Amino acid sequence: MRDNPVIRWREAEEEKSARWCSEKNLSPPKRIQVIDDRMTADTAYRLACEGTGLLWHGDFQNARQLLQALARRIDKKRTERKSQKLIVSPAETFHLHRQAQSQRARTLGQLLIPFNADHSIPLRRAPDVRPACLEAYGSSAEDYIASLRELQGLIGACEWRKKGIEIPALGARIHPHYGVFSPIRREYVELAAAAPLPGLVATQSVAFDIGTGTGVLAAVLARRGIQRIVATDQDLRALNCARENLIRLGLGAQVDVVQADLFPEGQAALIVSNPPWIPARPSSPLEHAIFDPDSLMLRGFLHGLKFHLAPGGEGWLILSDFAEQLGLRTRAELLAMIDAAGLKVLSQSDIKPHHPRVSDTSDPLHAARNAELTTLWRLTVGSRGYFLGNVVGAVTTQYTFWQPLGLFPPDISARFSRSSPARSVSHQDRIFQREAKQTR
Repeated sequence: MRDNPVIRWREAEEEKSARWCSEKNLSPPKRIQVIDDRMTADTAYRLACEGTGLLWHGDFQNARQLLQALARRIDKKRTERKSQKLIVSPAETFHLHRQAQSQRARTLGQLLIPFNADHSIPLRRAPDVRPACLEAYGSSAEDYIASLRELQGLIGACEWRKKGIEIPALGARIHPHYGVFSPIRREYVELAAAAPLPGLVATQSVAFDIGTGTGVLAAVLARRGIQRIVATDQDLRALNCARENLIRLGLGAQVDVVQADLFPEGQAALIVSNPPWIPARPSSPLEHAIFDPDSLMLRGFLHGLKFHLAPGGEGWLILSDFAEQLGLRTRAELLAMIDAAGLKVLSQSDIKPHHPRVSDTSDPLHAARNAELTTLWRLTVGSRGYFLGNVVGAVTTQYTFWQPLGLFPPDISARFSRSSPARSVSHQDRIFQREAKQTR
């Protein structure tokens, strides 16, 4: 927290300052006004819309009521705009909805509250939020300022962690940590629990779970009898969350949780991934589990399968077609990605989502949600994929042996580095094209 910016304001003719704290990486307000219970909701709304940070010094419960009043005013404006019917494409509707959500969050985020260094709140009737803040922010050596709306998110996440989420496929609860994607939408877990395991698992009982998050899919595979599973993620919160869940379920010895950019070392009979579903740019670190700009993780997973699947193994891609319903990606583009990765589709299993928003007709994205399907694609490496995988594997082996002798250019290490799959995939594709031409 010591690297966070410092914000300054005047209070009782004195210059004050404190650290700014935002898990969503929001910029601190440029102007701050100290307010209390005497300020009306209309005045607070006007100031918040103008970008003024409202530092609350009154009763904490009254601050919550003010935040609700601000939200009502924002939603009333949005309802008035909705009444002006505009004919736009699903993609435009999605972008307009995200823009409206961002503006709403920015306005509500202007209501600020002070925190002591121990994460306690020096306001009347303030709850004890220290466990929630410690989990999200870590320890602090000084006082700080944060948004009340963000604090409500921290409290909610802390409650989810304590309570857990019931997973019928496991007959147990998964406890998500703050900042880790929660398996509230259980249909993707149900698909992984029901799909037939590859025959190769009988002799090579090894699986990889790429982007494990809470560890729920790794747990499902372990409960299905796979003897050794490697679950990967880049995010430290996700790694800690997955380890804690797997240990709680008694699966810690069966599943290795490792930090990796997509794939671990070696090969497996089954490789599973549930990548972010929407090819759009995340607006905060917490959105990386939902948005995948340019489908980078999706492409990286597909291209890496040929190198990490054991012969006869399967890759399970679990993906919603929500992006297709919104016009952000077509089914033809997805199939082209699969083909370009040297893979073929063995089968696909679909399931309809059953979360509450499917039936919410007031949702601007209702039509897309209502038509959405989540699919488990069973993939395997085609003959072309095995050929190309062997070519790159041979080149990589030669590099490992000869580069210390100075017989390979130094920059080739970056091209084959497993810690930068986007670059290695690009170079592999060029090798594939050259080798394919030579074999014609």
